[in-house]
Amino acid sequence: MIIPLLFVLIVPFEKLFPRHRQRVRRPQLGTDMSHALAAPALNVVGLAVAIVVGVVSLAWLPGLLIRPLVSMIPSVALPFVGIALFDMAIYWVHRWSHEVPVLWRFHAVHHSTETLDWISGLRNHPLDGAIVAPPFFFLIAAGFSAQFTGALAAIQLLLGLFLHANVRWRLRPLHRVVITPEFHHWHHANETDAHNSNYSVFLPLWDIVFGTYYMPRNKRPLVYGISEHMPDGLVAQLRHPLRGTGNPLRLFRHPVRSLRSGWRFTRTLARDVWHSTTRPRTRRPAAGEPCRWAAAAPSSDAR
Repeated sequence: MIIPLLFVLIVPFEKLFPRHRQRVRRPQLGTDMSHALAAPALNVVGLAVAIVVGVVSLAWLPGLLIRPLVSMIPSVALPFVGIALFDMAIYWVHRWSHEVPVLWRFHAVHHSTETLDWISGLRNHPLDGAIVAPPFFFLIAAGFSAQFTGALAAIQLLLGLFLHANVRWRLRPLHRVVITPEFHHWHHANETDAHNSNYSVFLPLWDIVFGTYYMPRNKRPLVYGISEHMPDGLVAQLRHPLRGTGNPLRLFRHPVRSLRSGWRFTRTLARDVWHSTTRPRTRRPAAGEPCRWAAAAPSSDAR
């Protein structure tokens, strides 16, 4: 029911105010439709993984630490503080999903679309959805209600669909106030200057503060997608990030060896997260460092 509703609400604006001229039945539309139709079933798996990730991430610990401070905030201001905290937490986990290689493997599925429009935002790997879990657990532990936190997560997902829309609205006065389709289109741009930028989902403030804001005045994004290989089709894209992981049942056959591998994986993950968090504000990852592109983006002429 949601897909026809979104089609009716968004497609007319895409046809009246198109950012890029494209057919309704454009390339890879079938893949994006398959992701959308399979999402209800796949998200059951994603939810189970998200709960584990939320607990293991320990994001609830800083939430518990600031809980006394949150309890002192007037009720009128509490929703605004909650939005700001949620947005800052989402900024960081979103940034890590681009700059930490093992996380990028899953998030790359979403960025592999070379056409941004109303339905491209529904191309997601279900395990990539676990990115919302740490901010969710953080806010719950800090004292915000589950209803409020869940509403923020739902709004973030729905807003994301609008931000992918193929509309030419630039909305320049809002660029440093709230995120716009132009802001998010630059986030998806496969152009060297735009790599690893515009991670915020509500407020550009966090990109401005942490040095990842990119909104040039004299040009607009032209090329989307990723430079690395991503197979077409729902099943192939679900399997692609899992390549090389082996049989999960090996934990029972070789428990000691599996624990050692798990420890090495955890150390590598922690190191890459630290690298992403502490890299200089004015410097983006170079070739060979954790980043979301395996190679330089091809020019628009090559496409």
